[in-house]
Amino acid sequence: MAANSPVMRGVKQHAERGVPVLGICNGFQVLTEAGLLPGALMRNASQNFICRTVPLKVENSTSLFTAGFASGQTIDIPVAHHDGNYFADEDTLDRLEGEGRVAFRYVENCNGSRRDIAGVLNAAGNVLGMMPHPERAVDPAHGGTDGLALFENALRSLADA
Repeated sequence: MAANSPVMRGVKQHAERGVPVLGICNGFQVLTEAGLLPGALMRNASQNFICRTVPLKVENSTSLFTAGFASGQTIDIPVAHHDGNYFADEDTLDRLEGEGRVAFRYVENCNGSRRDIAGVLNAAGNVLGMMPHPERAVDPAHGGTDGLALFENALRSLADA
């Protein structure tokens, strides 16, 4: 339903113009349903809600969101989802891998996501969808700051635009 909301026309238009668009958790689901990102989010393989901090591997460190990370770096980011199992067909997965559009991968696949994918980018690199919650990892008082670089990079790219 959210993908068909009138506001999504504006989101799509802005994304096409290169404006950064970030979809976290349910926002990732909306971006896939709206066709801004390939794939779909399915029920976790365990059929259980998962709420804990998990290690992610940074796969792409060249997008406007991920430029503050090093490729191969491991970061700890909380997850909190029941429908976080990323699914796409083999051709789509091969294309995402070949084009460097996998942004983050689970080190320990907590939900059954195909190829351990935790986050993907659109072809232009300005749309990122991810199930983990980097906004919950921006303050030491909340358990860590591993998500902070993602937001700093997005802000920097907006300031440079």
